[in-house]
Amino acid sequence: MRDPSSLPGWLAARLLHIRPELMVIDKPAGLPLDPGRTGGASLSDWLPLLQLGKRHLPQPAHRLDQDTAGCLVLGRTKPSLAALNALFATRAVRKTYWAVTVGRPDGSEGVINAPLRKTSTREAGWRMEAHPDGQPARTVWRLLGGDGDLAWLELRPETGRTHQLRVHCAFLGCPILGDPFYGNRPHPAGLHLLARAIALPAGPETGAALACEAPVPAAMAPAFARCGAPSSNPVTKV
Repeated sequence: MRDPSSLPGWLAARLLHIRPELMVIDKPAGLPLDPGRTGGASLSDWLPLLQLGKRHLPQPAHRLDQDTAGCLVLGRTKPSLAALNALFATRAVRKTYWAVTVGRPDGSEGVINAPLRKTSTREAGWRMEAHPDGQPARTVWRLLGGDGDLAWLELRPETGRTHQLRVHCAFLGCPILGDPFYGNRPHPAGLHLLARAIALPAGPETGAALACEAPVPAAMAPAFARCGAPSSNPVTKV
């Protein structure tokens, strides 16, 4: 494996964990995984640099919305990518998100069971909505802090529907700060949603158990700090 220190500094700073089978990067908000129809930067542009001597380009084992920052797992070999895909499909991966929401939920913790479906109109385009005819979707939430009309929530999705956390927070009555589709308050720092931590079990194709965290992006830090998040924000690499 080529030494990760050969990476450009800006990309090395995004590398949370690396081993022969996989890597975890800190995806910035605003970066889509795939190239758009009109061009622009995407994760695909990073993959040749992240190859680091492997035969194949690393590939994402799961999805993160363009506007969501944080932990993204990439498989570095075909067997490891297949194994990672299976882990995510069978919900064997523990995913933890942080969000700042506009409004506080009732209580300190709870579960959102709200099926989701895709809807589309010519005027507004497509979006997801909570609807009884949708696919099952479940999110466990916990209140970590807050200030005034803002709340800091820990979110653990037990399913992986498109825009699940964004719709579920709005369904709870607490849309995510800066959400242009499911909220009602724009924010210069954008969507305050972070894929904070990820934990993978051990496996023959993926190696030892892994747990790591992504730091709160600088643009989101003021809102998280206002809600009580610690100012020290270490990154855990295991």
